[in-house]
Amino acid sequence: MSESSTERLKDMIEASNSIVFLGGAGVSTESGLPDFRSGDGIFNAIKSYGYAPETLLSRSFFDSFPEVFFDYYKKALLRTDVLPNAAHFALARLEKRGKLACVITQNIDGLHQKAGSSRVLELHGSIYRNRCMKCRKEYDAKIVAESKGVPLCECKGIIKPDVVLYEEGLDPEILEKAVSYIKKADMLIVSGTSLSVYPAAGLTNYYRGGRLVLINKSATRLDGAADLLIRSPIGETLLKAVPETPE
Repeated sequence: MSESSTERLKDMIEASNSIVFLGGAGVSTESGLPDFRSGDGIFNAIKSYGYAPETLLSRSFFDSFPEVFFDYYKKALLRTDVLPNAAHFALARLEKRGKLACVITQNIDGLHQKAGSSRVLELHGSIYRNRCMKCRKEYDAKIVAESKGVPLCECKGIIKPDVVLYEEGLDPEILEKAVSYIKKADMLIVSGTSLSVYPAAGLTNYYRGGRLVLINKSATRLDGAADLLIRSPIGETLLKAVPETPE
C-alpha cells in the first residue's frame, strides 16, 4: 500500500463521523480462517465430500443428511480457537473513538465481538448461537463441538447452528438495520468480499455518500466506483490507518 493511499484513508476516516464497515471472509483469513473461493478455501474442501458447496451447505441437505453436514461443519466451520487480527482490533478502536457506526459482516466466526466491537450485524448468523429445532432451547458452540455425530437436545431434537444456509433467507430485521446504517453512513468501507453473494452484495446500492473505500486483494464489480481502492492486506491497511495510539 502506498503512503499516499494510507494518508488518504486516514483523512477520509478523520472527516467521517458515521462509518460503516461491510466485510466478508477475507477479513478473517489473517486469523487463519480460510475464505470461500481460493484454492485452499472452504468450497474446495467441500468437494472432497463429493458434493457441490451449494449442496452440502443447503438447508435441504442439512435436513436430509445431517450426519454428513455436521461432520463437515465441526471439522471446517466450527472454529472457536481462532483469535481476532489487526483488522478486527482496528475496527473496534474506530467504534470506541465514535467514528464507526456499525460493522456488517458476512462471517459467522464472532471475531469482531472478540476484538471488542459491540455494534455488529451478522448477516449469515454465528457459530456461537445454536438452538434446538424442536423445543427451541439454546446451546453454546461447545455443546455442538463436543457432540458425537448429530448434536441432540435433551428433548431429542436436532440442535441447529444459527448460520444461514443456502435455500434460507437472511433475517429481515438484520437486513433492515443494515440498510438503515448504510443509508445514513458518510463513509462505507467494503473489505474481504467478492461482492458476488446476494442479498449481502446488494447492500452497497444503498450507499449515497462520497467516501466509498474498497480494501480487497481481488477485483470486484465496484472497483470503478470506489473513491479509494486498496489492494493491500486488510489488517496491515487498517492498522496503519487506525493505529493503536492516535497520532
